[in-house]
Amino acid sequence: MGTENPGHPNFPVRPTSTPFASASPTITPFSSSGPMVRSEGTNFRPTPPGAPPTMTPFSSAGPAAAPSLPARFSDPSVPPPSISSVPPAGAPYQRFPTPPFPTTAQAPPTCAPPVGQPPFQAPASQVSAPPVSFRPQSPVPPVPMGSLPQTVNFPPPSGNAPQPPSDSLFSGPRPSFQPTFPPPDSSYSATKSTFQPSFPGYPSKQPAVSQAPSPFPVQQGSFMPPPLASSSPFSSQQGSYVPAPPVAAPFGYQARDQMQHPGSAPPIGGIQSLTEDFSSLSLASMPGSIEPGLDYRTLPRPLDGDVEPSSFTEMYPMNCNPRYLRLTTSAIPNSQSLISRWHLPLGAVVCPLAEPPEGEEVPVINFGSTGIIRCRRCRTYVNPHVTFTDSGRKWCCNICALLNDVPSEYFANLDATGRRIDLDQRPELIKGSVEFVAPTEYMVRPPMPPLYFFLIDVSISAVRSGMIEVVAQTIRSCLDELPGFPRTQIGFITFDSTIQFYNMKSSLTQPQMMVVSDLDDVFVPLPDDLLVNLSESRNVVETFLDSLPSMFQGNMNVESAFGPALKAAFMVMSQLGGKLLIFQNSLPSLGVGRLKLRGDDLRVYGTDKEHILRLPEDPFYKQMAADLTKYQIGVNVYAFSEKYTDIASLGTLAKYTGGQVYYYPSFQSGIHGEKLRHELARDLTRETAWEAVMRVRCGKGIRFTSYHGNFMLRSTDLLALPAVDCDKAYAMQLSVEETLLTTQTIYFQVALLYTASCGERRIRVHTAAAPVVTDLGQMYRQADTGAIVSLFSRLAIEKTLTNKLEDARNSLQLRIVKALREYRNLYSVQHRLGARMIYPESLKFLCLYGLALSKSVPLKGGYADAMLDERCAAGFTVMALPVKKLLKLLYPSLIRIDEYILKPSAQADDFKNIMKRLPLVAESLDSRGLYIYDDGFRFVIWFGRMLSPDIARNLLGADFAAELSKVTLSEHDNEMSRRLMSILKKLRGSDPSYYQLPCLVRQGEQPREGLLLLQNLLEDQIGGTSGYADWIMQIFRQVQQNA
Repeated sequence: MGTENPGHPNFPVRPTSTPFASASPTITPFSSSGPMVRSEGTNFRPTPPGAPPTMTPFSSAGPAAAPSLPARFSDPSVPPPSISSVPPAGAPYQRFPTPPFPTTAQAPPTCAPPVGQPPFQAPASQVSAPPVSFRPQSPVPPVPMGSLPQTVNFPPPSGNAPQPPSDSLFSGPRPSFQPTFPPPDSSYSATKSTFQPSFPGYPSKQPAVSQAPSPFPVQQGSFMPPPLASSSPFSSQQGSYVPAPPVAAPFGYQARDQMQHPGSAPPIGGIQSLTEDFSSLSLASMPGSIEPGLDYRTLPRPLDGDVEPSSFTEMYPMNCNPRYLRLTTSAIPNSQSLISRWHLPLGAVVCPLAEPPEGEEVPVINFGSTGIIRCRRCRTYVNPHVTFTDSGRKWCCNICALLNDVPSEYFANLDATGRRIDLDQRPELIKGSVEFVAPTEYMVRPPMPPLYFFLIDVSISAVRSGMIEVVAQTIRSCLDELPGFPRTQIGFITFDSTIQFYNMKSSLTQPQMMVVSDLDDVFVPLPDDLLVNLSESRNVVETFLDSLPSMFQGNMNVESAFGPALKAAFMVMSQLGGKLLIFQNSLPSLGVGRLKLRGDDLRVYGTDKEHILRLPEDPFYKQMAADLTKYQIGVNVYAFSEKYTDIASLGTLAKYTGGQVYYYPSFQSGIHGEKLRHELARDLTRETAWEAVMRVRCGKGIRFTSYHGNFMLRSTDLLALPAVDCDKAYAMQLSVEETLLTTQTIYFQVALLYTASCGERRIRVHTAAAPVVTDLGQMYRQADTGAIVSLFSRLAIEKTLTNKLEDARNSLQLRIVKALREYRNLYSVQHRLGARMIYPESLKFLCLYGLALSKSVPLKGGYADAMLDERCAAGFTVMALPVKKLLKLLYPSLIRIDEYILKPSAQADDFKNIMKRLPLVAESLDSRGLYIYDDGFRFVIWFGRMLSPDIARNLLGADFAAELSKVTLSEHDNEMSRRLMSILKKLRGSDPSYYQLPCLVRQGEQPREGLLLLQNLLEDQIGGTSGYADWIMQIFRQVQQNA
């Protein structure tokens, strides 16, 4: 991790004895992660110098050695440039007033010049000692290239790295080294965080470093450009170091300095120790303090949101897009022992119907009479990773390696490279995501029509809140957009202490209500006319929705016969299946499934019985969920009550039927109506996959062992999903079944068989490949934080259903500590780590997301920290969220907008430049500013105490001085207000799955400010919880305990 600041050099770390004197083949070179810091607890003593080693120039991985510019000279006898010994205020690093090297009487090392270049003399601007002579050596003979392997574990080599000078250390061919290049804007490496804090709103403090500019890059870790070879000529040996670039940087991406000097070679010197390929945070003591110090400005933060891993798709360009399938690490371990040292979840997050990237579409393929091409043994669908042999007459399955016959209708000749000549006309052979039209043998029954059934609570609390009116209006406004016209079916049941059915036969002018009051033996009157075709009965349906709010206007009934009404809805829908939308406003109190108040007993919290509150009270709900799933009915629950309604029980219906829970506590239509309108409209109009099943296949030797999300597991690996859409994701864990995997690549294939709204039966297939590795370090370097956090969150929430909240939080922290300790152990022998916390660049945000998860609504605190219903609803929501949405919920956006809305309209286009996310700390808030906090589910708009009254007046109108809890934000006739509303619209448009309502709060307006914003600034210490810096220190101490 070299410094990105060309004006400030990286200082070599303290030398060991002769650098490669006792190096074994498994010692790996690392790229530097930053300045050296003093270690408090190390007993380092320089060993007596040995004979000066002779460094040989490095040969290229290609057939011939490429000439390169000479390496930067590093010599202990040459005094370094003067450095100010005054540390910047608050910085955790201590500057050394003298060079951090022992001055030993050591002869300067002799280094050979690069092949084909004359001896080089360092410029006087860099070296203030007498010039050092370089002794030319004979060039290293080129290495024969050999044949390219069919599959390689890692991307093409990106240059050369230092190797031990003695070839006798390697008995076989020398392994190819592929160093990691830091991206130019890689944030928060230790060097950058010390030299140049880059957070908006904080001054940039730089120590005075006087040095003349060097004619060559001074960045450690800037290497030669990659050779032209398409892949490494050698297969990777065990112990050889083949790191991949950080997830945030594309492969082959070179550091800024190297772009200016494309021929620069690795900085090597006779006594320079191994460079570092990990990131680190210095936790050294503050000057004058014995306590370890950590400047919060240096901490890594995901201010760019979720970055999808690019390495995965660049290694295997024919893989599906990561938004459909993300592995927790795209380097699959080859053995169980390697998994046991990984400590993080090993698995995948699948979002089968995710919206495709902009400008792309999933191709639909109809094989017609040929039938879908599948492996006859493992049933894998044909995909880009299969290979054709025997002149195109056979194809080899990439999952189980079986040779299959190619049907004559699908036959095509192969070209000289073994590729089919019709490849361009076969999307299934070049794209990782495709959709096959399924023939009749994939149908148990004719494809069902899209069916929407509404079960609406009409008790007094529902009427008074205005919920019925908003629901009726929204359904009516969406009738034209319901998918599946003209096949779409629709039906309604309302309930209070009785159940009301509605006959909507197309021959009627208005609907007929039929009331059933016998709750113990529910029957369905006129079963054929309760579900109607929307296009035929459109007028009757519209009449019903127009009259529904007034129909129950004077209803004073407080009871809720929800259980019997649910059974009635099931009886009506069971012939076809479909989507059941439940609008529930009070605790079920009559008939089967009635529930009692049980969330108020605070004595239960902290005991072994605490988790029972988060489980369904009555087995009726889980049994109903199983029956609903069996008949292809998916349930979405809309819960509105201001009192306890036992979401733990009601949410079970959504959990096991592939649905979701929407929670609107204390719903009032005047305040929350807009949110309900948008979310219900999205639920009704988004493209839905009906009566679906999903299976994930993977290569021999590994299998998925557990699944996490909202679904019903029909067999060991078949997920039943009555209704699926683009807002649902599913997580699963992998295990290695064989002692040792012998293949170089593992393949994964997600297959979702479903009925499209148009009536076609389809199979959506996503295929991906990942390399198998023998190196634990490689697993960490290829890790995907988003997928790991997604799995962690589901595992933690499931743990709260059997254990205390505290146990779930501790379990999460323990796994992070174990993983970082294992990673530290990989490097503790070669490097002086001292008071540094090290982590792979790919996992730099893991600790922060772990803290955010511990402070999230499903896991935080105890009885007083979240209402039981709120906690359970949040848990059901998180279990279904895709990765990007989840990460935004865990680390929300905080942006300052007063400067933007005050700008003249000519500059209003630079929206992206103004929308810079700020760290979630109170120090980010300026009392003269206006800020938006956005977690994807709501906005909090914070008015600083010193904000100009003109801004408040323009945005809020006459209410600008009133208590903001009583003010509703609306657009006013001025440019500032229009600008604010356009910002909110753009933020909502980036992810329409939920609608963010704005909550207004003024600085100092307690307790609202604390509840809405301050307690959500998760990097601060709030209410006895750890802040980010304390959390890092806590984890660091635990990592060191047994490191």
